[in-house]
Amino acid sequence: MQNSPLNKRLKLANIPTPVEDYNFKSFSFLIKRDDLTGFETSGNKIRKLEYIFEKAVSEGVTTVYTCGGEQSNHSRATVVAAAKLGIKCKLFLWGSKRKNVTSNLFIDLFLNAEIQYLTKKEWESVEKFMTEDKIYTERNSNQKILIIPEGGSSEEGILGYINFLYELKEQVDLRNLSGICIATGSGGTAAGLIAGLSILNITHLKIYCVNVLYSKPIIQNRIYEMAENTLNKYFNGVKLNKNTLEILDGYSKEGYKNISTGKIKLIREFASNSGIILDPAYTGKAFCAFYDLLQSGYKNVLFLHTGGGFGVFSKTKQYLA
Repeated sequence: MQNSPLNKRLKLANIPTPVEDYNFKSFSFLIKRDDLTGFETSGNKIRKLEYIFEKAVSEGVTTVYTCGGEQSNHSRATVVAAAKLGIKCKLFLWGSKRKNVTSNLFIDLFLNAEIQYLTKKEWESVEKFMTEDKIYTERNSNQKILIIPEGGSSEEGILGYINFLYELKEQVDLRNLSGICIATGSGGTAAGLIAGLSILNITHLKIYCVNVLYSKPIIQNRIYEMAENTLNKYFNGVKLNKNTLEILDGYSKEGYKNISTGKIKLIREFASNSGIILDPAYTGKAFCAFYDLLQSGYKNVLFLHTGGGFGVFSKTKQYLA
């Protein structure tokens, strides 16, 4: 892998993250702890940002733009990484300005990120907002701006979860796994995983994706498109095996920013048993789907904890109810 594109990254994450054994309600399983990639940078997003910021630094970028919900884990990780590298950061967030801020949004503001809030309707055109702002700002200042898409799901960012598979391969025998269960927002993590499986020619292992934001057909097509674009750009000749992806639909009916009391009950029960805290937008919903897989007889499925712990503090009343 000497000349591999996977080597072209900045070291921003504390990796490799551990793989741990857990027992819960008579089930035994493995959890890959990507919530431990760092404190301020906690979660899966920083793996993508290692590759994105390598590009930014090499190109002399002075400011990055990115987007997400007001409690976006990706936005928070981007703000932290930018601060470490002396790069300015502007966020375009789906939400509204609040007097009392907490969780990820608190960290964004504490680290002096510039924030433009968007309504839900405006959020549908967030790429247009960022592009127009970039053109105007670069024209009227000396800034060089890089737009980082939602979730860090660019061709460079997706390399982070191709690299993840090589890391996991050194920790466990992938032949003994039947699948990996993950939460899926923008789709970049899933795209990296199925692209990585294609590169490694692993056909037996399924990536079970719990869609928390977009509908099944939309996120499925996004994942395929991102994976294929990344393979075409960096791994010419590798054909994507689409059969390794399975969307576990229906676990976010309450909406991306909300979580049901039934899900919180399971999250709290698991936390009391394991000491692991799962967030309301991503990993909590994914764990509910994972638990259903276990109850249905699925074996040797690894749960990928993608972080999001700061998001818990925006739902403390619900978590303690």
